[in-house]
Amino acid sequence: MSNLPAPGVYNVDPVHSTVGFVARHLVAAKVRGHFSEFEGVITIGDSLENSSVVASVQAGSITTDNEMRDGHLKTADFLEIETYPTLTLKSTKVTHKSGDKYEVLADLTVKGITKSVPFELEYLGTGPSMAPGVNVTGFELTGEIDRREFGVNFEGTLENGSLVVGNKITLEIAVEAHQAA
Repeated sequence: MSNLPAPGVYNVDPVHSTVGFVARHLVAAKVRGHFSEFEGVITIGDSLENSSVVASVQAGSITTDNEMRDGHLKTADFLEIETYPTLTLKSTKVTHKSGDKYEVLADLTVKGITKSVPFELEYLGTGPSMAPGVNVTGFELTGEIDRREFGVNFEGTLENGSLVVGNKITLEIAVEAHQAA
């Protein structure tokens, strides 16, 4: 039996949520970054078939705490934010795995290209918030994409042929949501 919060619509709280990613840089380093502008709605239905996640992210809000790298990530080599200002995620199927673990199959759109991506979701629980009478619900989602499948084809290499940026990108999303009134 699946364990989820009460049916209803939950709005993602961007102040207490994170949309992050990890990319390999050169041989061993991992660069972590996140997007600071996003919104999302989680609908918990009376069944998993009636449950869904919809989110959008402003590509220009990307940050890796390095101004030069962030500027490069906004160009046509990577996210091309002038042409494709928004990244979107829309679930197509939610499957219970075990306990508080689920799989969310979602259509992810980056640079105008939409691909189906599986995400592991963990329901962290529901409890009181700092505001009296308001509960919060927590979720974590992780997934992996090949950036080239979304038209992010920057192929910088070193003299020995190794890639400057890895092709596999791990997406890490931590969500705190409040049930809509």
